[in-house]
Amino acid sequence: MFRYLTPLATALLSLSALTACHKENTAPEDGNVLIFGSFYGECRGSNCIQIFRLNPTRQTLEEDVADQYPSSSAPYQGQYVPRSAASFQRVQGLLQQVPAQLLNEPAHVIGQPDAGDWGGYYVEVQHAGTSRFWLIDTQKRHIPTYLHALTDSLQANIRALR
Repeated sequence: MFRYLTPLATALLSLSALTACHKENTAPEDGNVLIFGSFYGECRGSNCIQIFRLNPTRQTLEEDVADQYPSSSAPYQGQYVPRSAASFQRVQGLLQQVPAQLLNEPAHVIGQPDAGDWGGYYVEVQHAGTSRFWLIDTQKRHIPTYLHALTDSLQANIRALR
């Protein structure tokens, strides 16, 4: 029996090491809340500002109904209403896609969000009573490469939630 335990333990440790390397490049998920969305200044209609609050621990997704243009000087203050369980399922892994490098980003504005009426993304990570937020350009040529996968995912998920 013990001769099977050693290969199993080795496999589990190897899998654990691979998973740990992957997590190193993303924001920690436990207890975090992700507020994300898109905004457009020169726009009309209900899709101009779409902000959502994702809480993986509570397994909830809520949508902001205040639809205020985000500020670069303070975190977004929304009024949230629950979305469906299916909506939560759609975006539940989004927090894991936030690069850890973003958490070290000192500036709240990355690129030139909405400068040419092309809109911007809002991203906020809340953890243990602290909040970090960013306004991110939708134009890849204006943002660091490490954000490209996140902005692609934001675009797809926000579009799917409409």
